[in-house]
Amino acid sequence: MEQIIKRYYIGQPNELQILNGIDLTVEKGEFVSIVGESGSGKSTLMNIIGVLDRQTEGRYFLEGRDVNMMRDEERSAIRNRRIGFVFQNFNLLPRANALKNVMVPLMYSEEHIKNQKEKAMEMLEMVGMQERALHRPNELSGGQKQRVAIARAMINDPAIILADEPTGALDSKTSHMVMDLFHELHEKQGKTIVLITHSQELAAETQRIVTIRDGNVISDNGGVKA
Repeated sequence: MEQIIKRYYIGQPNELQILNGIDLTVEKGEFVSIVGESGSGKSTLMNIIGVLDRQTEGRYFLEGRDVNMMRDEERSAIRNRRIGFVFQNFNLLPRANALKNVMVPLMYSEEHIKNQKEKAMEMLEMVGMQERALHRPNELSGGQKQRVAIARAMINDPAIILADEPTGALDSKTSHMVMDLFHELHEKQGKTIVLITHSQELAAETQRIVTIRDGNVISDNGGVKA
């Protein structure tokens, strides 16, 4: 993935520029953290990387393809098939149990419902949540909800995982359990992981730390050795 991008909002008395010209490459199989304070632009960057938003200027190449040249249907397919999203607030459906939440990305799949359930159970087992498959989100702890969210992100076997402050609502011990899951996905399955965080401690666990301030990359250096 690579981008030389700017993002700003037009139409206000004073144009608000969020990203000031990001030049960044993430290689396949890397575990990268993007660090910055609130308002630094890191979540805006993640939305562009995840094809949830468009940059105002510049070009973004995902797996060698210019995202700007893609039709809306292609962008939607990439979000569903190539990228797995994990968010701070889990984004689970409150009335659905863990199993059904994990199945959500398969909603438009042509797979038989039985196969979808089997696949979802495999993902729940991967994150150690198979015994809580029939529990709704209000019956799960924060860490359990995030593990369900990770299982959902993995259901389509994406090449890239984008995690936006995935431990922000968790205590320290649970945060490290979630990070252990990301390490396992990276090391055993070779997933490319981009972690958005304000925590220098969590960032230090990744291979590479990109620091953003006021919409600019101010540093780009390695974290732990893979």
